[in-house]
Amino acid sequence: MKDESAPLTIQSYPQAIMHFDGDAFFAAVETAMHPALRGRPVVTGRERGIIACANYPAKALGIKRGVALHEARRICPELVVLPSDYETYSIYSKRMFDIARKYTPTVEEYSIDEGFADLGGLRRLHRMSYDDIAREIQSEIEAELGLTVSVGLSLSKGLAKLASDFRKPNGFTALPGRYIHLLLQRTPLEDVWGFGRNTVQMLRKFGLRNAYDFVSKPEAWAKARMGKVGVEIWRELRGEMVHPVQTSEVPPRLSISKTKTFSPPSAEREHVRARLVRNAESAFIKLRRHKMKTSSLLVVLRRKNYDSSGVEARLNRATSAIGEALPAIGLLFDKLFAPGTEYRATTIVLGRLEPDSVRQYELFSDNLRIEKLEHVSEAIDRVNARFGKHKINTGSALYLREDSDSERNQLPWRKGTLLEGETRRQRIYLPRWDMEV
Repeated sequence: MKDESAPLTIQSYPQAIMHFDGDAFFAAVETAMHPALRGRPVVTGRERGIIACANYPAKALGIKRGVALHEARRICPELVVLPSDYETYSIYSKRMFDIARKYTPTVEEYSIDEGFADLGGLRRLHRMSYDDIAREIQSEIEAELGLTVSVGLSLSKGLAKLASDFRKPNGFTALPGRYIHLLLQRTPLEDVWGFGRNTVQMLRKFGLRNAYDFVSKPEAWAKARMGKVGVEIWRELRGEMVHPVQTSEVPPRLSISKTKTFSPPSAEREHVRARLVRNAESAFIKLRRHKMKTSSLLVVLRRKNYDSSGVEARLNRATSAIGEALPAIGLLFDKLFAPGTEYRATTIVLGRLEPDSVRQYELFSDNLRIEKLEHVSEAIDRVNARFGKHKINTGSALYLREDSDSERNQLPWRKGTLLEGETRRQRIYLPRWDMEV
């Protein structure tokens, strides 16, 4: 059947945005580190008891992220199950983004395994087309790191992300303006970046089936039903760059959360509380790194049977000091903890974030104590920056015990193979070191 729909624009690349996405990134890094694993089904997440990442041979067997390990092993007894090594993954991630920055300084690290690059205006500099620049980045990542990435090239972030998802793994899809409508017609609503399940259900009630049906509606229609966010998605899908590539780290706008699963599950009150406080310390370290403060705390405890309970509280003033928040965290924990119940994970979420640029005291607040707690936090950050995270802990850390010797607690290869002078916290920033003699 002949397609009679008109292009949304006839401009090929008024701007050129590239999206690159690592294919099964965590498992791919493990395979790059250990070439003997190539072709075998590999998953990571041994320490969690559920799959964090599965490579494509494993996915072909129906093994996906979130599947319990015992179920995955039932499907494939030969499955290679590895503990997650996030430090090594971050090293590979840094190298991947460094390769992209060789071609353009405008690179956004959207997550550990995917990013955006603005290639606009670089054709003359590199003496090649936008397609060729993107392919060069893709091929250099594979040649240097042994990883494949799927690449999409188009006029906006939203379109580039759709294009990179179109052919995976190791795919390349260039989507100039005159062909936007063709991809949108093949894109179901649930695949649009920014559409959640409820939004998709709402749009289907108006007879919309795919992304092209959405952009064919007037802008006012999208605004009336979805507000500002709907208009931004509508414009991005039509080829307008609403959200430029961000070259600096964007601070979190909504919340910061930290979760820790421990094995075996524990009914010891002080141990579970210490796990929660350790999560809080990590969350407040990240909060200060982004120069933010919080006035909302959410504490969640997950029981052995995977059921969870949570409770939230508002602070009377925003803070970035863990010392100010600890009393409230303790009260929330006391409300949730049930004696005799075994827990397997704790979570803390810092909400209602705001910039830590304006200092405002309450009339009857203990200003001297607040300033002392802020100075303590600054000292902790300086020590952590020099000697490693959690070198200074709250007293509750005395109740932290090492997990029992089980399969989940197996160290990643890099942490178990230390060079002379290295420790688990302080290591040379190299994932591997091959030498020919």
